[in-house]
Amino acid sequence: MVAHPATAHELNPTIADLTVTDGKAELTLRLNAEAFLAGLDLDALTDTDEATEADRYETLQDRPGDEIANEFKAQSDSFLQGLTLAANETAIPLTLDSVQTPAASIPEVARLSLATFTAQLPENTRNITVAWGQGYGAFVLRQQGVEDPYTGILQGGDTSPAIPVSGGGEQSSWRVFASYIPVGFDHIVPQGLDHILFVLGLFFLSLKLSALLWQVSAFTLAHTVTLALGVMGWVTIPGSIVEPIIAASIVYVGVENILSKGNSPSRPLFVFGFGLLHGLGFATVLGEFGLPSGQIIPALIGFNIGVEVGQLTVIAVAFLAVGLWFGRKPWYRKAIANPASAVIALVGAYWFIERVFL
Repeated sequence: MVAHPATAHELNPTIADLTVTDGKAELTLRLNAEAFLAGLDLDALTDTDEATEADRYETLQDRPGDEIANEFKAQSDSFLQGLTLAANETAIPLTLDSVQTPAASIPEVARLSLATFTAQLPENTRNITVAWGQGYGAFVLRQQGVEDPYTGILQGGDTSPAIPVSGGGEQSSWRVFASYIPVGFDHIVPQGLDHILFVLGLFFLSLKLSALLWQVSAFTLAHTVTLALGVMGWVTIPGSIVEPIIAASIVYVGVENILSKGNSPSRPLFVFGFGLLHGLGFATVLGEFGLPSGQIIPALIGFNIGVEVGQLTVIAVAFLAVGLWFGRKPWYRKAIANPASAVIALVGAYWFIERVFL
């Protein structure tokens, strides 16, 4: 049951590129058209299997891309009820120019379409705002073709600040830092089930603070390094390699918890090694969101802090749920830690097989 969400389609943010040229605004959206056509509430979901419309969504994913593109065109007016562009605080109608959808979807991967909307701006337009619909999920808005461009993350129901069409709307380092903290946290809780299980594997080895601190510190240092290297483009490893190894790391910590007699000196070294791979997984997520030009460092630090807060939240919940009440019991390891570690290892093994062979 725990492994099942891994087969769902994780929800990607919609990424929009805004360009203004010769009095014409163009919004190019990379979006999951099937999710919108199925009527999914993207604010409330972490994967598509949670939705009551999951069957409808799966049916749409199985259809050819040209059919999806045509249906999205036919329903564009409905979609545009949640996407509003305003020039100098006056709403401007958007028109769907084109939709491109890949011919076939990849099993268990969200198929992303490219939809281009345009609007004719009034003369002397100085600022543009973009409003994103309630239930539409995360939205990354990136201004193109100007110096100091605006880049921001909106949630369903949010409206962007006024964006100067001539540029200069780049957010301050502090605002970028703050806006990327929830992105990192959300990738752990609730979306990062594989990372959650790895952290729980660290927790169930020992409740001793020193042992847990060594492991979490090694994991944090490692994924911080590769997260930075991956985001900067200095280290790139395909997800087809990274994701199975992340699953294998979950198997390792679960099995070692059962077989070991306590925290071994080599454990932090293995945790550090696996943390390097987890960091590359985090870098993939940041790559999907995109990083604001000139503000990479604040965004990177904010995202990493969000990840750390998410991991500490997992450990705190686990401690309050079982460690606080049963951690000192003589039967804790046999009745709770070992069975939990076995479940963690089995789920990791399932994911490894799925990611390598399926």
